[in-house]
Amino acid sequence: MSYLQGEKPITISKLLSMHAEQEKIAVLTAYDSTMAALLNRCDIDVILVGDSLGNVVQGHNSTTPVTVDEMAYHTQCVARANAKAFLMADLPFASYGDPYLALESAAELMRVGADMVKLEGGGDWQLDIIAHLVERSVPVCAHLGLLPQSVHLLGGYKVQGKNKDAAALMLEQAQACAAAGAQMLVLEAIPSALGKKITEALPIPTIGIGAGPDCSGQVLVLPDMLGISPGKPPKFVKNFMEGKPSIEAAVKAFVRDVKAGRFPGPEHGFAS
Repeated sequence: MSYLQGEKPITISKLLSMHAEQEKIAVLTAYDSTMAALLNRCDIDVILVGDSLGNVVQGHNSTTPVTVDEMAYHTQCVARANAKAFLMADLPFASYGDPYLALESAAELMRVGADMVKLEGGGDWQLDIIAHLVERSVPVCAHLGLLPQSVHLLGGYKVQGKNKDAAALMLEQAQACAAAGAQMLVLEAIPSALGKKITEALPIPTIGIGAGPDCSGQVLVLPDMLGISPGKPPKFVKNFMEGKPSIEAAVKAFVRDVKAGRFPGPEHGFAS
């Protein structure tokens, strides 16, 4: 990773400090060096090289076709232009099914510039993977709620944790992920009240995407927040390009609104 002169890179320690001081964390996806450089100019805190590239770059209808090699390619592209943002990369579908495979996949992403890897799920086997990686110096972000890699198992993109038992299980899994060593947690498409409850119960930052305004930070897929993704956007998306003269202005508006607690609004959340 190359740092611009005078720039101080954001580390996990900085993110944990922001969480302790209740400063909201602004996160956006990027898949190439041009957008990575732009996000840096806009003072984004975290760049996520998401396996959402399967949808928005490759044109698939899910994230499951994305490979580790493809994730490594895009992570390297982003890392080359990244001046200071914390760089997180997704472990793609079927790349962390056992501890050995998980470490090999994570190592490939970290060798090309990732500061942290993200994996989906909070079951017993995922907890074992989190602990295995952390014990071997791989920082991990967990991901609960709607799990895009499990969309075929879930039967579509549906809000998760809506009933009492499902909410209780998700809270239990969130706490277990933190106990296993995860240093951040993405919460996707869950009731806003559950997002608040989980955030208040954890010692680590939560990053919401359709999880309400009380998470420690917010993430959106970049083409979604620019209003250029095909089809109807999810409820939790806001088009920040509306009324803005440039992409840079839209990204800066996203950062400002997240930091100020103006995004997401009630209209972007889900009820229990």
